[in-house]
Amino acid sequence: MGIEEMEILRERAFKFLKNAEQLIESGVYDIAAFNIQQFVELYLKYALFKKVGDYPKTPSIKRLLREIGKASGKIDAVEEFMRENIDRISNVENAYITSRYIPSEFERIEVENMLKLARKIRDLVDAL
Repeated sequence: MGIEEMEILRERAFKFLKNAEQLIESGVYDIAAFNIQQFVELYLKYALFKKVGDYPKTPSIKRLLREIGKASGKIDAVEEFMRENIDRISNVENAYITSRYIPSEFERIEVENMLKLARKIRDLVDAL
């Protein structure tokens, strides 16, 4: 994967984020949750590729966060962030499975919290 593909990951991530915001406003919370998960996953993969030239082929937000922490030499800061936000991180991770395979509904407040977390993850990654 080259620079062009890396930028596609970034652009696609932000398209998922924008779509999630629109879906929340439209009351389509399950698909919004999936879009938030996709934003976080792709943004972390973009950041990892930018730092080390590759990324793990996994949808696990926890694993991707740890990898970016290691790659940036800031694993302690990332681990602390994860401890402080573990419930929301787990909700975002679970959105990948529940929105695709399990008939489950999300409340607006849940998805809004996921969106807040996604933005916090973006800010964390940008600061590393």
